[in-house]
Amino acid sequence: MKDLVSYSKAYFPAIIIALILAMSAAIFNIVGPNQLSKMTDLITVGLGGSIDMHAVFKVAILLVFLYGLGFIFNYIQGYIMATVTQRISKQLRKDISVKINKLPLRYFDSTTTGDVLSRVTNDVDMVGQTMNQSISGLITALTMFLGSLFMMFYTNWIMAISAVLSTVIGFVLMIFIISKSQRYFAQQQKDLGRLNGHIEETYSGHHVVKAYNGENQSKKDFSVINTSLYDSAWKSQFLSGLMMPLMMFIGNFGYVVVCIVGAALAVNGTISFGVIVAFMLYIRLFTQPLQQIAQAATNLQSTAAASGRVFEILAEEELAKESNKMEKLENVKGDVKFENVQFGYEEDKLIIKDFSVSVEAGQKVAIVGPTGAGKTTLINLLMRFYELSGGKITIDGIATNQMTRECLHDLFCMVLQDTWVFEGSIRDNIVYSRTDVTDEEVEAACRAVGLDHFIQTLPDKYDTILDDKSSLSAGQKQLITIARAMVKMAPLLILDEATSSVDTRTEVLIQQAMDKLTEGKTSFVIAHRLSTIKNADLILVMKDGDIIESGDHQELIRKGGFYAELYNSQFETAS
Repeated sequence: MKDLVSYSKAYFPAIIIALILAMSAAIFNIVGPNQLSKMTDLITVGLGGSIDMHAVFKVAILLVFLYGLGFIFNYIQGYIMATVTQRISKQLRKDISVKINKLPLRYFDSTTTGDVLSRVTNDVDMVGQTMNQSISGLITALTMFLGSLFMMFYTNWIMAISAVLSTVIGFVLMIFIISKSQRYFAQQQKDLGRLNGHIEETYSGHHVVKAYNGENQSKKDFSVINTSLYDSAWKSQFLSGLMMPLMMFIGNFGYVVVCIVGAALAVNGTISFGVIVAFMLYIRLFTQPLQQIAQAATNLQSTAAASGRVFEILAEEELAKESNKMEKLENVKGDVKFENVQFGYEEDKLIIKDFSVSVEAGQKVAIVGPTGAGKTTLINLLMRFYELSGGKITIDGIATNQMTRECLHDLFCMVLQDTWVFEGSIRDNIVYSRTDVTDEEVEAACRAVGLDHFIQTLPDKYDTILDDKSSLSAGQKQLITIARAMVKMAPLLILDEATSSVDTRTEVLIQQAMDKLTEGKTSFVIAHRLSTIKNADLILVMKDGDIIESGDHQELIRKGGFYAELYNSQFETAS
């Protein structure tokens, strides 16, 4: 809550105006029973003779004015609070979006996608809704509570003490319930994040779940998380739900006490009948705020739990700022050096222990090795998705950690094993973040990878919108990502299993296109199909994070080492 208050400082003037209006409206409502008491006494006195209608009318006009002004003030403060809370929610979503782009990949390695989405959607919405409902409601309730307490003592102290004593039990129970329910609200938001994460993962991998008959296990996992959510939600809602009937009981009990004490005082002539009427209303104004305070407290607990999760992600350690890094490469040759590179996802467990290699400009470098050898990790380090544990990587003599990530990424185009296609036209997907690409360049890239014929068969051709309903094959999506890389025309190229999702005929076409694409560029190719990298200038064979062999295809075959075993085993398997 402290973080949320600090975050909302810019809106304090508007919030203060709204709260002043809410307090003013509450005060007008508090004055009402006092005027109704006067009206009742005027009518009571006139029952024996004639009622002073002029005096009654004057009081009635004043009441209409007070209640009308209270309505207007409440409307204005409601408008202000709705605007402020939605702007805060909008800013929170914006800040989380910016934050996500600044977080290191380590964070996403340890946090599910569903949990991140839950923080952006469910938790931010919860903050906005409960802030809107609870802040002004809490101030109104406190004003009504204290104001009615003051007016009761001002009207008659004996009846005031009787009313207060009858509601003390309500205070005690309310504080007890709030203290017990807070942890359940926090657990509820946490379980909701876990549930979203499970659903997102299950349905994004729905085909795998079906293929491996994993439905039952998925249902069991869902049931465990869902039961935990049910348990925490039930307890939090049950405890908060107790407050309303509790406050209703206390209010009704207060009515009984006021009637009994008021009747005794009226018989003795200590008070008039109008005072009893006023106290009947004051009891409602006194106990009703207790219900509102209880409800506001419940909402604020939800706000605290949700904002805790939101500010938790906003407080995550970001990638180091790079405003002091001024190195830039203008005329890139493409010489790349790995010098004694060391890296581990965990500080005490190195995956790449001592990696060194020099790649000359324009060379096509293939990186091969068994699964877990460190091939993709090496590419991640080259792109600075992760920082080195030791050593350095240089491009044209400049260390990659001396230039900004943005400048470094401009030097590369990438095609990954996992295809990524966003909702938009085919043209938008190929152009992506560039703004200076012509239609001719897009079409030329698609012709180069053999995608143009397929696109021409679509109703809107290059303007066809790709979304969840698009029936693109995995290979076609891969071709789009390859065309995207070709259009970028960066001096360095990374291909991480770029042909893994295409058939043999398409692979030949792509290989020809890649040969054109890699002309004059330094390229790094990760491949499991060793037949696709036979024409590489340099093949690096990795095992357990180290280079165990290097050379071109013919050299490595003649050596009869680990590469030769891998190469021959593929053809033995194929045969």
